[in-house]
Amino acid sequence: MKLQKIDKKLYRSRLNVVIVTCIAVLAASSLAISQTLIFLFPSETGSHFHWNLLGVVVSAIGLAMTLVKLKTHPKMREVAYVWDLKQALNLIYRKKRALDAAAEKGNVDAMLALQFSYDGSRQLWQLDDNTITMDSLNKAQEKLDSLTEEYSVTLDITEYRSEMLKAF
Repeated sequence: MKLQKIDKKLYRSRLNVVIVTCIAVLAASSLAISQTLIFLFPSETGSHFHWNLLGVVVSAIGLAMTLVKLKTHPKMREVAYVWDLKQALNLIYRKKRALDAAAEKGNVDAMLALQFSYDGSRQLWQLDDNTITMDSLNKAQEKLDSLTEEYSVTLDITEYRSEMLKAF
């Protein structure tokens, strides 16, 4: 995955549209499905919990499938990019301990993965206005910078590939 420049205002407005649309579709479709099931199969006891639950589950599955299909739509580009970035960062986070240990020993791929993680996290946090934890990110970046200096390594995050993580 390559980091891309994203317009924050456009991303936020499109994300808000996606969130509001998902909430409205989930509420309307789960209500419609459950009410239809209750009408077709009424319960003598008056409990319709299972039909309501089924309506929510079916609606959520349908909404998820729709989002996957719409992921490539041009109006979803920024939102889909952030979703993909979060998944890529999550893969790195799962291997963070091993990456840190390998970077301490001078492994260039580990340093590259960490640099991608830091740059991606910085972008993500700025897009989401989550700058509270930026200090810890800056400290981690300083540590990585000292390792790259110590081992005379130049990092180019455009060379990062998620396949590199398989080694850790």
